[in-house]
Amino acid sequence: MEWLNSMSVPSKPVAAFALSLVAGVFILLGSVVMSMFALGFPGMMMGGTEGMQVGTGMTGSMMGGMMVPWMLGSVPVLVAFGIASGIMVILGCYAIHARSAENHLWGAIILAFSLVSILGSMGGLLVGLVLGMLGGILALTWTDTGKPIQQTGITLPTSA
Repeated sequence: MEWLNSMSVPSKPVAAFALSLVAGVFILLGSVVMSMFALGFPGMMMGGTEGMQVGTGMTGSMMGGMMVPWMLGSVPVLVAFGIASGIMVILGCYAIHARSAENHLWGAIILAFSLVSILGSMGGLLVGLVLGMLGGILALTWTDTGKPIQQTGITLPTSA
């Protein structure tokens, strides 16, 4: 029974893990949404981006006519950036749970890729950005307080 009293409970940054996991899912979801609206998907647009004509309407202005082809060419890169950001946040949250001694490294990675997700997935619909930043900050500030378990005996008075 003495060995039970001397055991220590390894604590883990559960709040940082949970917030970062939800943030990573939102960042991936934001990337999918951004790719659907920017690149089009069957049923949403008639023919995707082929129907857009450069030089008509609002794009006929001096700057708009030059920017539309550049923006359409960079959307797949930004979507890939968003997907990579979401994957890195999820991997970081797994690493925080599995290797909680390296919480500063993984917290910084989660924080950095949550901020980078602004480019590729609209910050995970803004929810992923906020949750990822909170999870990264919690991981950076977490300390291991795995103290030994002390079994305390409660004695009740027998005489009233």
